[in-house]
Amino acid sequence: MLLWWIKQIVISFISVFFLITGIEILIGSYRLNNPLEFVMYFFSSSMVILVSIAFLAYPVTRIYGRFFGKKEAKSDHGE
Repeated sequence: MLLWWIKQIVISFISVFFLITGIEILIGSYRLNNPLEFVMYFFSSSMVILVSIAFLAYPVTRIYGRFFGKKEAKSDHGE
C-alpha cells in the first residue's frame, strides 16, 4: 500500500518537473531571433508539455479511482 502511494507521488513529481521545464522552454523560444529555431523549440516544448500532462493524468486517475471508485473485492493486481 505504501509502495503504491510512493509510486504515484514520484510519477506526479517527475511529470510536474517536466511540465515546468516544457513551459520554460516555451517561454524561452519566444526570445529566439531565428524563425527556424523558434519553430523547433516551440513544437518540442509543446511535445514535452503534452507528454508530461499525459503522465500526470495517470496518477491523478489512479488516486481518484482509489478514493471515489467502486469498492471491489481484493484482486490479484498486486495492490
